[in-house]
Amino acid sequence: MNERDWHILKVLHEHRNITKTAQSLYISQPSLTKRIQQIEKEFNLKIVERGTRGVQFTPQGEYLAICADEMLIRLRQIKETAFNMGQEISGTLRLGVSNYITLHKLPGLLKIFRERFPKVDFHVTTGWSKEVLNLIYKEEVHVGIVRGDYQWSGSRHHLFEETICIASKEKIDVRNLPFLPRIDYGTDALLKTMIDNWWRDNFSGPPLVGMEVDKGDTCKEMVRNGLGYGILPSVLLEKDQNLRQMDLKDKQGNPLIRNTWMLYHEKSLELKLVKEFVEFVKGVDFMRDI
Repeated sequence: MNERDWHILKVLHEHRNITKTAQSLYISQPSLTKRIQQIEKEFNLKIVERGTRGVQFTPQGEYLAICADEMLIRLRQIKETAFNMGQEISGTLRLGVSNYITLHKLPGLLKIFRERFPKVDFHVTTGWSKEVLNLIYKEEVHVGIVRGDYQWSGSRHHLFEETICIASKEKIDVRNLPFLPRIDYGTDALLKTMIDNWWRDNFSGPPLVGMEVDKGDTCKEMVRNGLGYGILPSVLLEKDQNLRQMDLKDKQGNPLIRNTWMLYHEKSLELKLVKEFVEFVKGVDFMRDI
């Protein structure tokens, strides 16, 4: 089996559907079916069976699908090690980055790094910080950038901190928040928990949610148009002087702080490309340089 075959097994195991798998791999269904049959012939066993609920993996097929993840990682590591033997910094840097950093910080960061090392390519996966943490844990990316203090046993570097703010078009009294329309938005679990805990510490009833939107940037635009208040990270508000901002504070009167971290496995620094990127990021002031 070659790398492509292992990738086919991995994607098929994820979708459990021939049509969706073929679409994901940009191949025809007959070609996919034929390749699966060739894999089964090579191992001399049945890997999958088609049923009314789609593709079902046999026990042997399940085992091979699990092995597919391990094989793909190992093949990638072999390629990276071979690249690492050269003197020039080149290859593909795999990054897992939270949504906000991807939108507001990552383009400028990668532009500067590419100017220093023009033969470097990037493979970037974005998502909620919890998803990025899972990617770096499984070594599917070299470096992860997450917002929030997640448990992590590997190496980490602090990038910046921010407060959590009540943002509004007009001045409001915090005591009136339960009676004012709030704009909620999709965010990662740690930030949502932080906001929910603060609310329970200060109010006995639930907030009056007047609108739910997809992300913090959308929430800010709704607030700017006077449609309600939002509870947002300060970095989303730093360039908008037209909004009123009040930091959330704990029972001791201290602002609630959210940290952003760069996470990586120490052994990944054996790759020159990763080491250069990590050292580069450590030298960047995220609140000024980017």
